[in-house]
Amino acid sequence: MGVVYGVSILNVLLVDDHELFRSGLKFLLADLVENISFFEAPSCAMAIELAAKSKIDIVLLDLHLPGIAGLEALALLRARVEEAIIVVVSAEENRELIHQAIEAGAAGYIPKASSHAIMMAALRLVLAGGVYLPAHTLAAKLPPLEASTDSNPISLKNLTERQIATLRVAMQGKANKVIARELNISEATVKAHLSSVFRALGVKNRTEAVFAAAKIGLYS
Repeated sequence: MGVVYGVSILNVLLVDDHELFRSGLKFLLADLVENISFFEAPSCAMAIELAAKSKIDIVLLDLHLPGIAGLEALALLRARVEEAIIVVVSAEENRELIHQAIEAGAAGYIPKASSHAIMMAALRLVLAGGVYLPAHTLAAKLPPLEASTDSNPISLKNLTERQIATLRVAMQGKANKVIARELNISEATVKAHLSSVFRALGVKNRTEAVFAAAKIGLYS
């Protein structure tokens, strides 16, 4: 699903090996939407097992897990829960790691040191189809975006609604086949739409597009 708000119940999978932190997240997020259900897993393996039995809308993933961990766990979950949104919630704040997490399919990266208000705002943004990135990551990954001109068309104003919709789902880290299924278009059309988006943003791939869109305030 493109925008998660509007579902009858929001199913959240918390993947963290610290039970106390999972309990804290459940307490903080209880009011995120009217109807919310939590699933808990202390490892990537158990998370995959739970996801196979239940429909999951969003995964909150710590990268420090027993067994399969880090970006490997993220990539594995991304492949197994194709339609879910995955957000990393980690104590790590390294810019390169955050960039790699987005590249691996995360729709956001929330440092564990974030305040309750920031975490709630970040998740609301992600659930509305946007992407959350810590402010300190944005300046480092791309050169300053200048105003749009004929020779420097960093603007989305000439894109179609369908191209924008494709960007919105792509920003959630979902594969082209999932985007095609959600928007009822072909994978070839998805690729064509994304190519137009990349040209408009002046980027080469979807990871750069995520950072560029966040930097110009798209969906924030």
